Amino acid sequence: MCGRFAVTLPNEAMAQLFNAAPANDLPDVPNFNTCPTTQIHVVEPGARRLLRPMRWGFIPQWYDKPNGGPLLINARAETIAEKPAFRAACRARRCLIPCNGFYEWTKDPDGNRLPWYITRRDGAMMVFAGVWQDWGPDDNRMRTCAMVTIGANTPMRQIHHRMPVILEPENWGKWLGEEGHGAASLMRPSSDDVLQFHRVGTSVNSNRAQGPDLIQEIPAG
Repeated sequence: MCGRFAVTLPNEAMAQLFNAAPANDLPDVPNFNTCPTTQIHVVEPGARRLLRPMRWGFIPQWYDKPNGGPLLINARAETIAEKPAFRAACRARRCLIPCNGFYEWTKDPDGNRLPWYITRRDGAMMVFAGVWQDWGPDDNRMRTCAMVTIGANTPMRQIHHRMPVILEPENWGKWLGEEGHGAASLMRPSSDDVLQFHRVGTSVNSNRAQGPDLIQEIPAG
């Protein structure tokens, strides 16, 4: 799964990367500790792609308030087409969620949470498969999203048993529905050589922590 991530690429550069029109109310960057329920950068399809903010935390239409049920920040690829919360979005409302890296945690023998920072080996922007849903009354609609996860590949299983579905640039259009059918075939773990990870300090355990020090490598011992 993924519960925190970092975004450091400037908004204009991000829009250029996806050939997307940037919205005027994009979240501030850099953000080294992006947390659930906050606004995040999302790319959605259209006559021209749009880079826009969405609430990270998918809200099904039957929730009577944003916290009217479980917080849905991740959607399992294995069941996304069947779950009532996600099945319509999986067919018709897919999006891209960009970041520079994400965090996962292991535990030491004493139960202390040890954070790791995961990035692409090639240094490129990481792009997660996502789905979105509008929620709320017409005069106060909220666009919300979740990232799609899958069972972890071999290296990632050292840290966590699941990982986000990471899309390569040649598959962005297919996931967005710009190139016809076939998006389901993209819901798979990334190749074992795509990602790298290192231990970071426990400051990131606080959702209020910020700054580039959060992603700095520390000895893993």
